[in-house]
Amino acid sequence: MTAHNSSNTPVPALPTHPIAPIAVICLTQRALPMAKRIAASLQGASVHGLRTRVSTKDVDVAFDDTIAHMQRTFSSDHVIIGVCASGILIRALAPLLAGKWQDAAVLAVDEAGKTFIPLLGGHHGGNRLARDLADRLGGIAAITTPGDAMLGLALDEPPKGWKLGTPETVKPATAALLAGASARLEVEAGSAAWLTNSTLPQSEDGTILITATAREGADDDAISDVSDTAITYHPPVLALGVGCERGCPIDDLYDLVTETLAGQCLSPKAIACVTSIDLKADEACVHELARRLSVPARFFDAQTLEAETDRLVTPSDVVFAETGCHGVAEGAALATVGPNGKLIVPKHKTKRATCAVALSQDDISPETVGKAQGKLSIVGIGPGQIGWRSPEASDLIGRASDIVGYQMYLDLLGPLIDGKDCHHSDLGAEEARARHALELAATGKDVALIGSGDAGIYALATLVFELLDREDRSDWNRVAVQVSPGISALQAAASRIGAPLGHDFCAISLSDLLTPRDDILRRLKAAAEGDFVIAFYNPVSKRRRDLLAKARDILLEHRQADTPVVLGRQLGRPDEEITVVPLSKLEVDMVDMLTTVLVGSSNSRHITRGENQWVYTPRGYAKKGPDAANAPVSSSTSTSKNDKAE
Repeated sequence: MTAHNSSNTPVPALPTHPIAPIAVICLTQRALPMAKRIAASLQGASVHGLRTRVSTKDVDVAFDDTIAHMQRTFSSDHVIIGVCASGILIRALAPLLAGKWQDAAVLAVDEAGKTFIPLLGGHHGGNRLARDLADRLGGIAAITTPGDAMLGLALDEPPKGWKLGTPETVKPATAALLAGASARLEVEAGSAAWLTNSTLPQSEDGTILITATAREGADDDAISDVSDTAITYHPPVLALGVGCERGCPIDDLYDLVTETLAGQCLSPKAIACVTSIDLKADEACVHELARRLSVPARFFDAQTLEAETDRLVTPSDVVFAETGCHGVAEGAALATVGPNGKLIVPKHKTKRATCAVALSQDDISPETVGKAQGKLSIVGIGPGQIGWRSPEASDLIGRASDIVGYQMYLDLLGPLIDGKDCHHSDLGAEEARARHALELAATGKDVALIGSGDAGIYALATLVFELLDREDRSDWNRVAVQVSPGISALQAAASRIGAPLGHDFCAISLSDLLTPRDDILRRLKAAAEGDFVIAFYNPVSKRRRDLLAKARDILLEHRQADTPVVLGRQLGRPDEEITVVPLSKLEVDMVDMLTTVLVGSSNSRHITRGENQWVYTPRGYAKKGPDAANAPVSSSTSTSKNDKAE
């Protein structure tokens, strides 16, 4: 097992979760290199290309109708970055626009990547995305939002972690500032250099009051006089420490937290993260609390929390006996804010949950605090063609910090894994890869374990769960595991030749490395007698040559010699080959390790129509008779959900 990430590798992709998913659309081959550079710079972004003008093997999604595809993509809440003229984006999307705060961000970029223009959604991610991409790729962000352009910052788009407490006052405040008013800043908490050191016109008697506070509400007398234009921000300065019993209902913890914050006049928007002991890294209510508060959850080991014992208000020997530290909620809050922070709300508790709050002198960056719950995504990337990879798979790989897989599969991912830590082992070392992925995830990392085809069909998902079952390790058990499906080899082979899997089918691996030979033969006979269409995985190897021939002979005892056999090799890759042969003519030398074999049932048909040949297995629709075949079919014109009634 090795890892690589040298200093000359590309910088990590920009995180885009708040505004993802992102579609980078190009309409010409000339625009493709810039589209790929943009997508490689953004986590989880996909490249969409016009099929008639762009090499389809180099894009994630190919489309035929530009306007229709742009509208579908926009309607599905994708951010669109068009490497094309702004005019076509405007004409395509104009009928779908709903409002300033409803429309997803849309950027226009020239083919050379010199200018990045946010056309829509500038106030909720578009302007920032344009700036980030321009900085990354050496271009210029053409910001046209008046406040952003003239004041040097967007008052409705504070820095990461900061929350706007008074969104309704931003527009009138911005208008007043553009008309010549000045701002008066009151910074009670947080690192407000983005305000104090900005080009924003400021004075001690400014009529536009801008407050940075962890408190809830604008109850100061000085604010009441200018409440229509007073802006309140909540910086990420509060650390919420929590503890709970195993299986604690979310409402028990959430109600405790909200009541505690309200009782102390603290804003939930000032919470930077929810923190606890690592024993709770898999506790559902802790993660649901973090989700409701729209912040990350972070975790500390018992040793780190025990180091805070001298600063605890309510240390407990009972808690120490159970967890190895004298306080979970208070300890986690204090560990988050560091030695210069202070506990401002000691432990509050109910029968099943506890919480405490600490205040940091500076903004809290959750990424630097404790560790996250480890994530392991077991991802099937399909047979190899980019267009067959699911958007979910690309998103999971894009967000992961570490990629684990067989090197050939990693090579298929191309720029999607640039700048990431990659770990690979030889063919046959599957358990080593699965074990390594679990070990990485147990340290709090976001790991993607890569396999071809589908993750659960003769692939690594089974092995991961077998390891979890076999070893029952507490650190592994706290990892969040997700299985992401992919197009399997049998689906890919079937799609290239028609519909051979149209009726009942089964899959059998002919590898006897893990399955006893007698079991394979028994399953072959049962499938033959059952008249299933059969997909053979691992049909041959350099050493193992006889089982495919044995399977052929067994099948010939139960079905005709001309039964169609589909041989799909290198599916979805440049050297793809699809061959159809009669069962009686199937020879071992026609097949290698990169081939998937589909054997038809007694009902499967091999037909030629014009220049095309197809294999299909009828399901029996013809038996439903002429009434079903001639049933009326209604036609209508689809209307977008955003279209307005006349």
